[in-house]
Amino acid sequence: MKLQCDVEVVNRMLPSFGMKSRGKGVRAVLSIGKHLDKTSQRCNIYLMVCTAKDRAGCKYKLKDNIEKFFTWFVEEGKATVRLKEPAIDICLSKADANSLKNFLSAARLADRGSDASSLPLSTLTPVRARDVEQPKKKLTIVSKRDYPLTSNFPYSLEQLQVSYCKLSRVDMRMLSLKALRKLDLSNNHIKKLPATIGDLGCLSELVLHNNHLEAFSEALCLSTLQRTLQLLDLSQNRLQSLPAQFCQLKELVNLKLDDNQLVCLPFHVGRLAKLRFLSAAHNQLAVLPSDFRKLSLENLDLFGNPFVQTNPLDHKMNLTFPLPLQELASRAVANLSFYIKTAVSMNLHQVSHTVVLVDDMGGTDAPVQQHFCSLSCYSEFLDNSLQRGIR
Repeated sequence: MKLQCDVEVVNRMLPSFGMKSRGKGVRAVLSIGKHLDKTSQRCNIYLMVCTAKDRAGCKYKLKDNIEKFFTWFVEEGKATVRLKEPAIDICLSKADANSLKNFLSAARLADRGSDASSLPLSTLTPVRARDVEQPKKKLTIVSKRDYPLTSNFPYSLEQLQVSYCKLSRVDMRMLSLKALRKLDLSNNHIKKLPATIGDLGCLSELVLHNNHLEAFSEALCLSTLQRTLQLLDLSQNRLQSLPAQFCQLKELVNLKLDDNQLVCLPFHVGRLAKLRFLSAAHNQLAVLPSDFRKLSLENLDLFGNPFVQTNPLDHKMNLTFPLPLQELASRAVANLSFYIKTAVSMNLHQVSHTVVLVDDMGGTDAPVQQHFCSLSCYSEFLDNSLQRGIR
């Protein structure tokens, strides 16, 4: 049984000499295994702690020698093993929570004197230098031959890029990297995203550029990504639409949707109040949702979409008569089940400081949907439009 984690060995006698511990752990490998006791000439079970400075390791007898386990924060990869002799506390941190639980269970059994055959013992030998290196936080793999098939990704990773590896799905081993902040799976063949990506509680950047995605699930929109995701790159995929729940990703600052097959943006896109960079070039957008007016962007790129020419006289009516105007208005506000819908032209500089030209003609206008709850409102709008010469 082995465990990689940070370890600090604290001598409990230090305070009596007016001394304090460093309060900082070092990278270590802990092992539980048999060792020949030179005094008794018997094999006993020991806990061995190996660090970069002491790769040969320091051994501590376990049977009847553990005073207490402190496991309040075991789910966070932290625990402390208090030994009777010597009077030390072995403080563990930055461990994989499941591996830590298994290791502590084995230590408990060894302390109770359980049969050695029932314990997952390791050979107590010096460790390799790479086993006690500082935790790796960034890993980039851009070749299939470098992809780890038999070993796990370093648990401590905060940034992981796996590109050009022809992945058809997300490797589930990636989803156990709880410290991951940036996941870049660009330039692969991924068709579907597992909902468990939403369990990566620290993920702020998700890059899925140039894959084969056909959908972005509702489950992801309702996951912890609502509170963490700031950058999402879905460019060069096969998306035709995004779910209504997409606008629950309210921490988004940068959204890339270029080169898909999107026919519309989410109706409530204006709820993405923190969004500052939006690119949805080369899609199939004919008109923008009315909520688009609420955005406040720094940069906007909608080039290469087949936007319709606006004509206020061209409209869709969904009104049922006879109903009083107040009733019509309230229903329209509630769920837009009764409305008159048309498209009006809007200069995109109204919502963005910088605008990439919409077409080759140098335009920066795009059609935006507009809803009216009654014929009188729509008529008033037409009158005003005609007076201003809008066609």
